[in-house]
Amino acid sequence: MSQTLQSVRGMNDILPDEAEFWEVFEDTIRSWLKGYGYRPIRMPIVEPTPLFKRAIGEVTDIVEKEMYSFEDSLNGEQLTLRPEGTAGCVRAVIQHGLANQVPRRLYYIGQMFRHERPQKGRYRQFHQVGVESIGFAGPDIDAEMILMGARLWADLGLDGIELQINSLGQPEERAQHRAALISYFEEHAEILDEDAKRRLYTNPLRILDTKNPALQDMCAAAPKLIDYLGEASLAHFEGVQRVLRDAGVPFVINPRLVRGLDYYNLTVFEWVTDKLGAQGTVCAGGRYDGLVEQLGGKSTPACGFAMGVERLIALIKESGGEPAAPAPDVYLVHQGEAASRLAFRVAEGLRDHGIDVLLHCGGGSFKSQMKKADGSGATFAVVIGDDEAATGEAQLKYLREEGVEQRKLKVDDLADAIIGQLIDSDEEE
Repeated sequence: MSQTLQSVRGMNDILPDEAEFWEVFEDTIRSWLKGYGYRPIRMPIVEPTPLFKRAIGEVTDIVEKEMYSFEDSLNGEQLTLRPEGTAGCVRAVIQHGLANQVPRRLYYIGQMFRHERPQKGRYRQFHQVGVESIGFAGPDIDAEMILMGARLWADLGLDGIELQINSLGQPEERAQHRAALISYFEEHAEILDEDAKRRLYTNPLRILDTKNPALQDMCAAAPKLIDYLGEASLAHFEGVQRVLRDAGVPFVINPRLVRGLDYYNLTVFEWVTDKLGAQGTVCAGGRYDGLVEQLGGKSTPACGFAMGVERLIALIKESGGEPAAPAPDVYLVHQGEAASRLAFRVAEGLRDHGIDVLLHCGGGSFKSQMKKADGSGATFAVVIGDDEAATGEAQLKYLREEGVEQRKLKVDDLADAIIGQLIDSDEEE
């Protein structure tokens, strides 16, 4: 007997009850983004490996340890399952000439892949909502993106999500800060862990993001990037804060907030919660003005953010907001050859009127079928036997309220009766 095959560790199946919840969530996301003028874009899951090495930076955890990369056996091309979406989105914008038609507001929803240790809220295949604004230079778009998050949490009924912001300044300012950081960390070399030592001369800013408790006090006293920012960078950061204050959105300036990707500059932000354990970031992003040029386009300002779908859904459930699974309007019960033939025509006719119908398949007694009708969550059962089929009629039974009389109707009158009852029920609610 052959061994039963399992899914790859960290790459999970999403079963029907859960998948329906995801669809409700995604519908909310699309409606929210449409309200801010964003349009969808879809990029391939597989991209050339050099795209991520150039965009993310070769000396990053993602490129060094987490990417699923392989060689195409047919032509030797180096390929990678996308670990994030911004690089691919910018690549598409350049390749198809959209960079010549800026500004652009774009979004995508899809799978990303990173070879990490699977844990709650962090998987090897995970899903992100990515939002990118390309061609906007001022702090207003940064601030609007943050306000978008505040609105989404309200739409989803979530609270307790804290906004943290920082400014990474411009490359030359970061270079000065980098030199100061290296000098500072060299003075504390005896307490650096192996990860920090590895990053010391390649990406010292990432040491500030360490989760090692033994390094926290040392990192807290490290030189702060904001002290190296010039007048223009500080003005941009203040512009973002001014909009947030005017909108009444509370925030915390976190000088240790950095991004794991090399392409960020100026504004960076994260929305964090303490309700998901160690994986507390539900949305993160910032400005990346140099990436379009870095990937071969002309110099173009840009800003974006990404949200982890698994983490947000876990947070919704944690907050008690999981919706009930959607149910059909009608469960169509039938028994007998003539009744079964009529049932198909009735089901399609009701669907023509926008009514969701679950047609019973597999036979069984009226009693067993009615039990399944009740278990389906349907509002109505439409019952057809051979006697009804002979007269072109059906029984309409209301399943969700006691005392509503079962009615026999001509099949051509069913749709109007069902729609009328559904409208009355909606008005009562």
